[in-house]
Amino acid sequence: MPKMKTHSGAKKRFRLTASGKIKRAKQNKNHILNKKSRKRKRNLRQGGYVDVSQAKTIKNLISGQA
Repeated sequence: MPKMKTHSGAKKRFRLTASGKIKRAKQNKNHILNKKSRKRKRNLRQGGYVDVSQAKTIKNLISGQA
């Protein structure tokens, strides 16, 4: 049986930290930035973490497990 491939979309969007948490970028920072306040855009720069309920699924996508 061939090896499982890493999910291309997931590897671009998520990073695994040393403690095992999954880092992600916040949404709403791509376009239509005129109407968003400076404060809001500044807060969107800081990353976030994936919820524990979805962490197992995303780890499988990143690592290429079944």
